Amino acid sequence: MIEPHAPAPPGAPPPRRGHGGQAPLPVRTGTGRLLVLACVFVCAACGLVYELELVALASYLTGDSVTQASVVVSVMVFAMGIGSLAAKRLRRLAAAGFGAIEAALALTGGCSAMAVYAVFAWTGDWGGLWTDGPRHLLVAFSLAIGLLIGAEVPLLMELIQRIRRQDAGGAVADLFAADYVGALVGGLAFPFLLLPWLGQLSSAVLTGAVNAVAGGALVLGLFRGDLSRRSRWLLLLANAVVLGLLATAAVLVHDFERAARQALYGKDVRVALHTGVQEVVLTGGTHGHPLDLFLDGRLRFSGRDERRYHEALVHPAMNGPHARVLVLGGGEGLTAREVLRHPGVRRVDVVEPDAGVVRLARTDPALSSLNGHAYDDPRVHVLTADAFAWLRQARPAAYDVVIADLPDPGITASTKLYSQEFYGLARKVLADGGRLVVHTGPVASRPRVFWTVDATVRAAGLQTTPYCVDGRAPSFAAGPDRTSGASRGPRDWGFVLASASATAPRSAPASTTAPGPLTHTGRFTAATLTAAERRADATRIEGLPPSTLVHPRYVD
Repeated sequence: MIEPHAPAPPGAPPPRRGHGGQAPLPVRTGTGRLLVLACVFVCAACGLVYELELVALASYLTGDSVTQASVVVSVMVFAMGIGSLAAKRLRRLAAAGFGAIEAALALTGGCSAMAVYAVFAWTGDWGGLWTDGPRHLLVAFSLAIGLLIGAEVPLLMELIQRIRRQDAGGAVADLFAADYVGALVGGLAFPFLLLPWLGQLSSAVLTGAVNAVAGGALVLGLFRGDLSRRSRWLLLLANAVVLGLLATAAVLVHDFERAARQALYGKDVRVALHTGVQEVVLTGGTHGHPLDLFLDGRLRFSGRDERRYHEALVHPAMNGPHARVLVLGGGEGLTAREVLRHPGVRRVDVVEPDAGVVRLARTDPALSSLNGHAYDDPRVHVLTADAFAWLRQARPAAYDVVIADLPDPGITASTKLYSQEFYGLARKVLADGGRLVVHTGPVASRPRVFWTVDATVRAAGLQTTPYCVDGRAPSFAAGPDRTSGASRGPRDWGFVLASASATAPRSAPASTTAPGPLTHTGRFTAATLTAAERRADATRIEGLPPSTLVHPRYVD
């Protein structure tokens, strides 16, 4: 190609000049506009992937997707406005500015997931003082990415006008059309393609590489005549460094994830897999180490204390007719194990949304041994479904006992499973005299959540008996859905036992000497459960409104 300022050969037509005396483009005007709009499309898709990746990672680490999505989106949109204003100063250097911004955005967005995950893994959970680091870093990345994305728009507008001047309304319409369509593609690609196939870390790295290539190719290919020789080399070097760093991250991402996983869960990680629904990690279970199960980074149960939790969940509800039992959640088989210990059980239906957890409970030697090979019992039937959706089509009065062994209500994904509508559906499937028991999370540290669950169950027309029991190990955080920061975790479990009868159900037999399912473990007698009821009642908060689908109320 002839340099823009080189003398033309004899007889050659005079060079075509751009608007304002700028260097001519190496392609026709129509092709140039198409290339700019294609770059807008790609950059918009990458920008939305960065946003969704931060939302997904923060939700995965904290469980509160509503709060985290609100923080990420609001901070990023605010920063985009600031970035657009700041980019006005770069309009005279639109090509060089856009190239530099895309290189910075590719590196920042591509490495954001690894950086946030690293701080989370090596500093602890999201509570406390120093461990607020991941939250602060999340806001910092949202701010930085928003600033860079916002700066793209004025510069792209200048570049598209640089090719062919048109009225401002038409230019804005063309630019935003490509931007919005690109955002649609990025928004659909992340959950349906990138996340399931590559995971969060590799998806961010690949998106950064695509971003760098698109921005660098547009500037160095289409607008290279607007750059000095030094600027071209600097931009080429910057993109090469960014792509080199992202390539290195892509090569090391599996080793990084393994090291971060060990920092989170300890070195005794035996199983780590993505089921398509969630990440499942099993630690311990060999050489005398207790077996722990983590779902999406939250400790679902620990072998140190799970038996006490599952006995407290199951046995009070089985104090009455219990031939037909429905377990909502509990895919690891431990709740079914306790149910099967009661004579007279004829059928146990387990409704679990993640078939991968059930498969692991069947096949992993340590886990299947811990659950007593419950899934080998012909009375146990597994139904892979969302509990809420399944209850909507279930037969009325089909079960004597319904056991809701679900994640804590403070986790956003579980909110609908602690709603008045959900308990109304559960009441529908209860037979006359049937019982429902609900795990409510810790009581001492979150009494308002505990009594909101009780108020919600009562609002569904059920009579309730709340109770609370201690965890087994004082040095270990009791209850499911715990992070690895055990020293700061809750050390009790709350439950609500409910019935559609006119009086509140009893959690224990009337006689403290009566034999039966409560006394065969030696841990939960009528006396201990009566004390558990009194302990829960001591934390009572009156007048709380119920939680519904459209007005969730589970806040600390």
